[in-house]
Amino acid sequence: GQSYEIRMLDNRKIGELPEINGKLVKSIFRVVFHDRRLQYTEHQQLEGWGGGRPGDRILDIDIPMSVGIIDPRANPTQLNTVEFLWDPSKRTSVFIQVHCISTEFTMRKHGGEKGVPFRVQIDTFKENENGEYTEHLHSASCQIKVFKPKGADRKQKTDREKMEKRTPHEKEKYQPSYETTILTEVG
Repeated sequence: GQSYEIRMLDNRKIGELPEINGKLVKSIFRVVFHDRRLQYTEHQQLEGWGGGRPGDRILDIDIPMSVGIIDPRANPTQLNTVEFLWDPSKRTSVFIQVHCISTEFTMRKHGGEKGVPFRVQIDTFKENENGEYTEHLHSASCQIKVFKPKGADRKQKTDREKMEKRTPHEKEKYQPSYETTILTEVG
């Protein structure tokens, strides 16, 4: 339920895709499973999640916080997907909320189970001659894990403690933490 900002940036090189200058593009956000093993059963898993919570969604846009998004939509049958139009030449920030936690898709044991990693994937499209947003421009994603607030604080604390115990040589194998994550382009 926490709102996280994703800044939409026009990363075209000069002269690239001039046909979208002054036009809107459509971005579709999805929360999907990061592990390939879970991707095979994703549809059933997400349906099962929704079956136990009528009216709830996995992913939403925090519309009052967002800037520059046009016509935001959430399809009632796709609980893990939201979409909107935006102008690449204008400042655009979308604030998303994920309403399920990573442990809701692990086998229940006795608490403390490792949550499944999710991925936020963003696919962006331009209009075709018929005015439909079907021509793929770009895809990017990053891995996320979603915890309840106290669980997130506890996880950060244990991760920090584990890191402090490692040798400088072992620490080099890990990425440093950053305030901002740049999404990885998907081929």
